Amino acid sequence: MKLTATSKSIFINSICLLYILLFVYAAVSKLLDFENFRVQLGQSPLLNIFASWLAWLVPLIELVIAIALCFYSIRFWALYAGFILMTMFTAYIYIILNYSSYVPCSCGGILEKLGWTEHLVFNLGFLLLAISGLFLLKDSSTRNNVFNKN
Repeated sequence: MKLTATSKSIFINSICLLYILLFVYAAVSKLLDFENFRVQLGQSPLLNIFASWLAWLVPLIELVIAIALCFYSIRFWALYAGFILMTMFTAYIYIILNYSSYVPCSCGGILEKLGWTEHLVFNLGFLLLAISGLFLLKDSSTRNNVFNKN
């Protein structure tokens, strides 16, 4: 099935909107419960030595990516950055699930209700969305169609 330029644009915009919602929600949740987030990062067997600056850096990066996704001219790179960040989160979850004796919880809000395995599946779904969006944006006709809608 071949997608039209309009349907590709709608699909890409939907993916970006989902990423914006996810990253803004996650960043705000972390910042609203900052002390708890920092403490939980400090309890992580992999991240404890970086907890102080990661507690600020992660929400900041999430917000910067969310804002960048709003601009058509840099959307490809913003989605790519979102993909990289989600890959890092997913790899962390995988490592914690499979190689750590202690499983900390540093998720906030709705995601806190998910178990680690469900969170891994959730992240994998968002990775697939980003890959789909990047492939569609890489297509020059789609890129031109999306970017010309400023």
